[in-house]
Amino acid sequence: MIPKKAFLTRGTGVHRDKLASFELALRDAGIEKFNLVCVSSILPPSCKVVTQEEGLKYLSPGEIVYCVLARNQTNEPHRLIASAIGTAIPQNEENYGYISEHSSFGEDEDTAGMYAEDIAATMLATTLGIEFDVDSAWQEREQIYKASGHIFNTTHICQVAKGNKNGLWTTVVAAMVFVE
Repeated sequence: MIPKKAFLTRGTGVHRDKLASFELALRDAGIEKFNLVCVSSILPPSCKVVTQEEGLKYLSPGEIVYCVLARNQTNEPHRLIASAIGTAIPQNEENYGYISEHSSFGEDEDTAGMYAEDIAATMLATTLGIEFDVDSAWQEREQIYKASGHIFNTTHICQVAKGNKNGLWTTVVAAMVFVE
């Protein structure tokens, strides 16, 4: 199976039970009806990233669905949690791209999301032979990657939440879901 389309989604759930909190996060993300199988980090060649609305049209309840999933949970009141997915798509559609997942504590949405995007872009850049200074800032490397003419697009999706003030389980998820 080589997916032709994929979509990004995210969600948050809060419940006294850890598993129920995860289920509610999947519901919020719109992917609770599927049997999710987590896979690693490759975006197939020519795979189009579509909207969640379009992608869900191709899926049926109970279907086994492959995804790259980032998940984080806490029952510590006010603890900041994040889950993010980053993507890097090559200019040449015949090449594969990269998807990264990142989960963290204490990072805001922008920080966690940009970190996930950076990971995906760096993985793709290394496979394409793009030279860069690993110690330079993401924004600087992003310009080098895109100026190389090999990386077409990078993006991310991120979900953050603070742990429930009463100590209920709080879960955040972010996912790239494959369809077709």
